[in-house]
Amino acid sequence: MTSSDARSTPSAADTRRRISPGWWIALALILVSAGLAARWYLKQLSEAKLDNAPLPRPMVNAPYVRTSEKIVQRMLELAEVGPDDVVYDLGCGDGRIVVAAAKQFGCRGVGYDIDPERVAEARENVRRNGVEELVQIEQRDIFTLDLSPASVVTLYLLPRLNVKLIPQLEKLAPGSRIVSHDFDMAGVEPDEVVTLENDQHDLEAVLYLWKTPLKRKDASPEGR
Repeated sequence: MTSSDARSTPSAADTRRRISPGWWIALALILVSAGLAARWYLKQLSEAKLDNAPLPRPMVNAPYVRTSEKIVQRMLELAEVGPDDVVYDLGCGDGRIVVAAAKQFGCRGVGYDIDPERVAEARENVRRNGVEELVQIEQRDIFTLDLSPASVVTLYLLPRLNVKLIPQLEKLAPGSRIVSHDFDMAGVEPDEVVTLENDQHDLEAVLYLWKTPLKRKDASPEGR
């Protein structure tokens, strides 16, 4: 190669200098887009696995709606919660029911939710209110739980989910109380139904109370 040929051949450094800043920006955008697309794809796979599970995700079956403090208080009163009770809140959301029970009555409580965001929020609520020694928050599928240690169970689930829980609720000790916000339990006679104004949504709220053993509507008088 002659000296003139060497001068006419661009070096690697010359090539890098000739690449415009716009090219680097375009490359960066391509890489970011690819990363976002990969995250979206993994999210779809994860949700598909959850949706194909034996029990659908609670976010699909029971959208998270906060219960007002007034209704929380009335639910605890209706259940006649005391210091010796163990309160289970199924689908606990931010944990406000078990936190209120522990603060007001000094009783133990466990909140269960399958949504990790709600579990984290509830644990922070427990910590912020200083009831860590009395309240636990667990990320669990409520339909796999042994409810027998509870003396009070609180619910804010859709009616078909309440019905699905009946076999588990029937294992509660006699005299245990179950309180549901807004939704009944088909096939089971409530012991008390209370209607009150819901300040949070400016609507009436209905609370249902059942005491164990549950009274099946289709049971014969002898079987009750």
